[in-house]
Parts: sequence; C-alpha cells; structure tokens
Amino acid sequence: MAESTWFLIAMVIYLAIMIAIGLWSYRRTSSYDDYVLADRGLHPFAAALSAGASDLSGWVIMGLPGIVFISGLAEIWQPLGLAIGCFLSWTFVAPRLRAYSELAGNSVTLPSFFENRLHDRSRSLRVIAAIIIIVFFGIYVASGMVAGGRYYEATFGGAFEVGGLSDFHLGLLIIGAITVAYTFFGGFLAVSYTDVVQGSIMFVGLLIVPVMALFALDDPSDIFSFPTQNDWAATIEQEGIGNPDFFNPIPELSLVVILYIIGQLAWGFGYFGQPHIIVRYMALKKPSQAREARAYGVTWVVLCMGGAMATAIVGATFFGQNPGLTVTDQVNYETVFLDMGRTLFHPLIAGLLLTAVLAAIMSTMSSQLLVVASSLIEDLYRIVAKTRPSQTFLVAASRGAVLVVALLAGAFAWNPQDSILDLVSFAWAGFGSAFGPLMIYALYWKKLNTAGAVSGMVSGALVSFVWGSIDVLTDHVYEALPGFLTSLIVTYVVSKLTAEPSDEVQREFEHAEALVKESFADKKAPFSEIREKVDPRFGGGQEKRASR
Repeated sequence: MAESTWFLIAMVIYLAIMIAIGLWSYRRTSSYDDYVLADRGLHPFAAALSAGASDLSGWVIMGLPGIVFISGLAEIWQPLGLAIGCFLSWTFVAPRLRAYSELAGNSVTLPSFFENRLHDRSRSLRVIAAIIIIVFFGIYVASGMVAGGRYYEATFGGAFEVGGLSDFHLGLLIIGAITVAYTFFGGFLAVSYTDVVQGSIMFVGLLIVPVMALFALDDPSDIFSFPTQNDWAATIEQEGIGNPDFFNPIPELSLVVILYIIGQLAWGFGYFGQPHIIVRYMALKKPSQAREARAYGVTWVVLCMGGAMATAIVGATFFGQNPGLTVTDQVNYETVFLDMGRTLFHPLIAGLLLTAVLAAIMSTMSSQLLVVASSLIEDLYRIVAKTRPSQTFLVAASRGAVLVVALLAGAFAWNPQDSILDLVSFAWAGFGSAFGPLMIYALYWKKLNTAGAVSGMVSGALVSFVWGSIDVLTDHVYEALPGFLTSLIVTYVVSKLTAEPSDEVQREFEHAEALVKESFADKKAPFSEIREKVDPRFGGGQEKRASR
C-alpha cells in the first residue's frame, strides 16, 4: 500500500473522531450559553488543555521548528516569554476573570465583560472591542487555513488530485471544512473537548518525533557539534561553515540584539489579551479551579514548546547527515516536523503522529471561529436588535456567523503572502496590545473608567498594527512591546484625567475581589453559594443577572 494511502487512512480516522465529538456536543447544546461558554461547567484539565491547544496553533509544530531550524537557540526567547506569560495569566487573570465575568452581567465574551465591568451605556467600548476581535481573528483564522494547506501539501505531495486544485488549496478546503463542521454543530463544548484530544496528540507527537530522530543518528551527541561546524539545509549557502552560534542564545551583545530579545520576551504579554484563550478561564466551574488548571496548562505548554525546539535542533543534524532526505519547505522550513515524522515511522504510525499538526491547526482555528462568531452575535447584533432574540435564534445566528467568518478567512488565505509565524505574530501582538493592559486594569484597578479603557485599547491596537506593518521597526522590536506599553500608559493617564467610575462600579469591583478570596478560602463550597454570600444581588433565589 502506498505511503500516501496510509496517511489518508490516519487522517480520515482523526477527522472522523473530531466530527463524532462535534455531533456528541450537538446533543448537549440546547441554549445560547451552552453554545458560547458550555454553561460555565468546564473541568480544569479540559480548560487547561483547551486553552493550551487554542494557543499553540500550527506555528508550534510548523512555525517554531522552522525558525529554530534556521537560527538556533537565538530564538529561545519567544518560547520563554510565552511560558512565563502562560503562568502569569493563569495565576493573575484566570481566577478574577472567572468571578468577575459572572458578577458583571454574566458576560460571555470579552467585549461584553469590558462593557459590563464599566457599566458603559454608550456601547462604544463593546463595539470597538468586537471590531478589533473580528479584524485580527480574520488574520489568525487565515493563518490556520494556510497551515492546513501546507500540511496537506507536505503530507500527500500530489498523490491525490481533485478538480484541478493544487495540494495546498485542497488541504485548505478539507481541513477548513471539517473544522467549521464540528464548530458549527457543537459550539464551545465541541471546541473544548476536541481541544483535549488534539492537545494530547500534539503532546505525544512533539515528544516522540525528536526522541526517535535522536536515536536514529549514528552518534546522538553529534547534535551539539554538527550544526556549528557543518552545513545543513538552512545554511547550505555558507559553504561549509555551518552556524557557529547555533547554540548561543545571545549571538552578540549589542543594543539591536538586546531590543530583539526584549521584543521576543514580550510575546508573554499577549497571554493577558487573547480572547480565544482567556474565554476558557470564564468557563471554569469556579475561580479556585484556576490553580489546578494552571498546573496542567503550564506543564503542557512548556513540554510542547520544548519538543518543538528539540525537533529543530535534532533536525539540523538529522537532515544534514542524510543528504538524501530533504525538507519540503525550502523557504521557511516549516515542514521539518512533518518530514521527520514520515521518514522515521511506518506510514500508518507516521500518519497518526502527523495528525498532531492537524490538531494544532484545528484546535486554534475552531476556537477563533467561535470567538469571532460570538462577537458578531453577542457584541454587535444583540446591541442593535430591537427585540430580545430567542435562544434558538441566537444559536442559529452564531452557527451562521461561523460559516461567514470561515469563508472570508479562506478567501484571505487562498494566496498567502506571509509565513505562518508572521501571520500569527501579527495577530497575537494586536490582541495583546489592545486587550492585555485593559484586562489587567479591569481586574486589579477599580479607578479604571470607560474613557481610559477605550483610549488604551484603540491606541494599543493602532501602535501594534502600524509598527508591525513597518519592516525596519518590527525587525528590531516585536510590535507587541510598543503596543502593550502604549496601551498601558494611555489607559492609566486618561482614566486619571477623566471622571472616576461610579460608586456602583467600584462596589462591584470590591465584590469581585471578595468573591475570589472566598472561593479560595472555601474550595469545597458550590460557587453559587459563595456568590450569594458575597453579593446580595444573587440572594433570595434570584437568577444570575442577564448580560446587559
């Protein structure tokens, strides 16, 4: 049986499991709150792996190994910044956001939380936040579709032809369609539980492939000397000198290098403002579960990124010492993991391992599709609707929004001009700059007001967008850093120069603080009891307040 046929069997098995989870979730999704937030009943393990799988998209299996394959440990600062950001986000954002999002109008999206947190009656904060989400997630979803096309291209290489489509375009259509299907049917529950399966596959694949490649070498210790003394795929034009700084995280001590390192560490700032990640915090059963989820989530993120870097490091020697083996992508080398996996294992096993790439791509893309759909319906449509829509209508509209967003992103991805990592980094910086400082202030500063929130959010997004569009700037400092700092300063200054928030807003802030403390003090008590104890508005058998 041909190798490509085995790969196809593996991919069909994987995709069938994803569809099955989507249909299972469909039967358990009856209300709008179920569809967008699983009715706040997500287990810490599921929340952690779902957040991680949504975070580490195709770039961790394709983009990150590609850039490390080219440059070596000089690229360690980005994963390090992300690991630190992941820990800090689970520690400081997750528990407070879980409590505050329910206290503030039972908010189910980030824009609705910001509006309800500040009691903004103008709707400007919510609308602008929703527009930022739609714009940057359009780019983000497109990056996932590009990764799907490149996965199919590298895996099947012309083995199957349909309607004259190229391998890239066929892969984009197949993987995009399956992702849309289970997101369309099962909503947040389907996305979260497919994330758990996908996160597990990514974890196994990123650890097994570099380990097996290491044992396939005649002398495994060569990985520490070969790349520095010999050419391999990414340095072939250097005529025998290799990359002497391959294992040097700081190739030279200069202002340019220091700024670059700081910029790469600034990837960690993005964690505070990524809607598709922090929505998992809002779905936990109660705030105290954030600590358990943090243990799962940080461990998973660190090991996956470590496996991705190990794939590149071992790959330099693996391909360098075997000139008969080539990397499919000869520009960005983003298929290193794919090419190593198909070389090392029986085609069926390789095919199953290579679904780790599909898992990374689809887990992030599905989360982003759902967040954009939620913003379109919850944050734009519902505020202009003259009558209160029924639950059935809201679920149907959300599903329709998933289709629309997917079609637009697919059109954008059809002729990609940038690498996967470039697309992801641009969108990541935009979200981190627009929402990161605002999230920190919203959760930890009761003097934050609407004017400061809007000014900081817009300035952060604009600085990040403009900076990231100018090569001479972004080549030296990652746009997340100037964008985040701008937003941080502008939000504070404008809030101080304008009227303080009302007494009601400040009292609600104090209730949210107390709610988190009580949740950690009495971890066994149901969250509903703690909520009624802390905030009298939830007492007397009242239902939790509907989103404003």
